[in-house]
Amino acid sequence: MTVITFKYQYPFLVRNGYFCYLICIQLERKIKLIWDFRGPDAIETAKHHTIHLKEFATIENLPFHEINIKALNPMLCAAFIIVNESDMKMYRDALKPQRGELA
Repeated sequence: MTVITFKYQYPFLVRNGYFCYLICIQLERKIKLIWDFRGPDAIETAKHHTIHLKEFATIENLPFHEINIKALNPMLCAAFIIVNESDMKMYRDALKPQRGELA
């Protein structure tokens, strides 16, 4: 396989005598939106919150990568959803997460 580049044009791949355009894919950053729950029922509350996160994403027809919980200790648990940066504002404005971070 040979790569041929032209000035002011996209690079080409030469494979078996055929020219093909290289497709440049720009990956979006993933954002983790987080809700913290404290107390003796933190794990059960976080699990219940994930149900509502899934329902919201389904009803609004919004994509997501993962919805889960993370038990930090028996009295502190976090529910989170991982979304693309382009969809983050819609989730953030509607659901009001306590914090967010890069996933």
